[in-house]
Amino acid sequence: MRGREPIVAERLRRVPPQFSWVDHRLIRDGHIAGHSAGALALYLFLIAVADADGLSWYSDAAMCRCLPLSVTELAAAREDLRRGGLVAYRRPLYQVLDLAPAAAPSGGNAPRRGGEAASVGAILTHILQGGAQ
Repeated sequence: MRGREPIVAERLRRVPPQFSWVDHRLIRDGHIAGHSAGALALYLFLIAVADADGLSWYSDAAMCRCLPLSVTELAAAREDLRRGGLVAYRRPLYQVLDLAPAAAPSGGNAPRRGGEAASVGAILTHILQGGAQ
């Protein structure tokens, strides 16, 4: 079917394993930092309406009826998300992208946050290197 192909095939959205349709890495890894309220509203809307691959064909007019955004504000929000690597857009198709992995901490020895497991050795190394606060 023409138009069904994702824009960025290697970044198909995967539903996260935790109990939520919104990937916790969005918060935990700082993907939402620095984005406008309009961009975050658009992102939430796209997560809600996208298919299993993260694809949505909602028109700008339809989104403006659902969101408190003008056409100009919608375009700015879309560009904000595109620059942030959260969505791809090729009119009329939106693709919610799988979240890119967070950058590894320098040295790779810092303990992980957000409930992820870390070895005792990694925690002790982090503390001994002055990582404790």
